[in-house]
Amino acid sequence: MKTALVVGGTGPSGPFLVKGLQERGYTVAIFHRGTHEIPEIPDDVEHIHGDPHFRETLDAAIAGRTFDVVIATYGRIRVIAEALVGKTEQFIAIGGVPAYRGYFDPSVNFPHGLPIPVPETAPTVQTEQEHRFSYLIASTEQAVLAAHPHGVVYRYPYVYGPYQLLPREWCVIRRVLDKRPFLILSEGGLGLMTHGYAGNLAHAVLLAVDKPEVAAGQIYNCGDDMQFSVRQIVDIIADEMNHKFEILSLPAEVAYPARSVSLEITPHHKLMDLHKIKQQLGYSDPLPPDTALRRTARWYIEHQPERGGDIEQRLQDAFDYDTEDHLAAIYRDAMVRARAFHREMVPTPHPYPHPKEPGLARDHRNR
Repeated sequence: MKTALVVGGTGPSGPFLVKGLQERGYTVAIFHRGTHEIPEIPDDVEHIHGDPHFRETLDAAIAGRTFDVVIATYGRIRVIAEALVGKTEQFIAIGGVPAYRGYFDPSVNFPHGLPIPVPETAPTVQTEQEHRFSYLIASTEQAVLAAHPHGVVYRYPYVYGPYQLLPREWCVIRRVLDKRPFLILSEGGLGLMTHGYAGNLAHAVLLAVDKPEVAAGQIYNCGDDMQFSVRQIVDIIADEMNHKFEILSLPAEVAYPARSVSLEITPHHKLMDLHKIKQQLGYSDPLPPDTALRRTARWYIEHQPERGGDIEQRLQDAFDYDTEDHLAAIYRDAMVRARAFHREMVPTPHPYPHPKEPGLARDHRNR
């Protein structure tokens, strides 16, 4: 009998991981604190309750047990990795793309920003002084592979789907429900940041279970194969709700209401290179992202967060429509004045010559 342990299991990708492992013939247990139970976890899945942030609670909970596969999605991953040494044949750790140098502070790279797209070989943050959160993610990756040389590390992007702690989609959905006629977006919503539907990311992780020899010792970016800009994501959600926003494009420095919508403070792209996981493990999206976004929107319409509650506070979206209306008035006034400052554009035909007769040195436009 094959056994699997999912540390976490009740977050966005957890139910998909559990179901996928069961479909592969594993008897599955989930290890979590027990404070967040969800109906999507099947009744035949064992729940091991404990705190995955501390070695003593981990050791007590899994004493004397071994597992064929462990997927660690939650808790202190390096502590979990150390506690599972000698207790599993395959250890899979879920980290994140903020490990990359320049993810939070584009100015540390030259030219500013991340490479587009970002390969797994791009530099990661190497010192706590540069950025503590990113350094902890990057150093945890190395701790995992030191403890489990044949382990696998996945760098999750922004995850969308049910049970997200920061469901950016809600910032759009609520404004549709509140019948807002316009939406402010930073830089027109043209920013690109890799997203991954929870079910698609779980599929990516389970490919390492299917191909353990190929995945051993590897680090993989993951995310939807097809990506949308922030503007396109807004368009899809609004269309699913039969709504059409007027999009107001403001510079990032003053697009305050858009920061929760786009999860961005700086306008730099954060697009991950998925070539490695597609080439080595054969990844492709099991669910098209357009469909996944629409499914996510419907779920949040049916499971609406409390107005002003924990989720909206974590999103740091005040839904301050008076401020949005004031910014919109400034924007419209500026656009009127900018359009009044009109200059005729000099015609610029394409530069290639098109002679009318053979042998002419220049054509009729002196090209």
